[in-house]
Amino acid sequence: MRGVSKDFLAHVATGVTTLARCWGLTRRDGTRFGFTDHDQDLAFDGWDFAADSGLSARALLQSTGLSVDNTAAQGALSHAALQEADIVAGRFDGADLLCWLVNWQDVSQRWLQFRGSIGELQRAGGAFEAELRGLTEALNQPLGRIYQPPCTAVLGDGSCRFDLATPGYAYQGALEILTESGALQWQALEGFEPGWFTGGRMSVVSGTAAGLWGSIKRDRAVATGREITLIEPLQGGLQPGDQLRLEAGCDKSMQTCRLKFNNLLNYQGFPDIPGEDWVMAVPKSTGRNTGGSRR
Repeated sequence: MRGVSKDFLAHVATGVTTLARCWGLTRRDGTRFGFTDHDQDLAFDGWDFAADSGLSARALLQSTGLSVDNTAAQGALSHAALQEADIVAGRFDGADLLCWLVNWQDVSQRWLQFRGSIGELQRAGGAFEAELRGLTEALNQPLGRIYQPPCTAVLGDGSCRFDLATPGYAYQGALEILTESGALQWQALEGFEPGWFTGGRMSVVSGTAAGLWGSIKRDRAVATGREITLIEPLQGGLQPGDQLRLEAGCDKSMQTCRLKFNNLLNYQGFPDIPGEDWVMAVPKSTGRNTGGSRR
């Protein structure tokens, strides 16, 4: 048992324990929630843990080495903090999680049993099940450069270095029309040619869906004005009048980087890598076979 205090071990050794589980959840937007399976509220380390929240945990699988610790938490969508709409909207995806085993008669006697994040969330029949992933989950992510013709950077990140606050590359304003299919429409987006936001990002600034974002699939002119279609419609209750921010799209090509963003110096692709046609090339009886540049 790693990181267990002597007082906690002494309490467990008595054979008659008063233990409860406490969960501390921090969403990516900074909002914090505390839950406990005890029948009264508990508090410590600046956390307030709500009782009778309908949350319970399965057995925790922990291991040495680089294997990922994992478990699952189950609960009912009954507590005010656990709204089905927020789960559907993805507000709890990737949230940081702490799990303690606590002596509820003396909360100073506790064991931080698990630290990790929320993985896959499933919901059905007014209940949910959340997969909990340990800290070593981050080691499973691939790292390093990818050698390919398109740019590997994300527009505006530390590799791209393009400032999306540059005038002409973003629009912020109220949504005028939300169609039944989930498309976003304006009578006009002055100063932006059709297709300017294709491949970009739409972020919700105000409204019930504030803090959510989606990737823009298509930006086109329609009979009623201008229409923006997302790759996947937002599930957070978007409404006309909500303030939205649209950011210019990038198709990762060198030509777009040079002509649209004037940012070729920071292009993170390798446009001169030979394609598969070069690998399959064979000697020919005509033409020059000097082994020189194919450009």
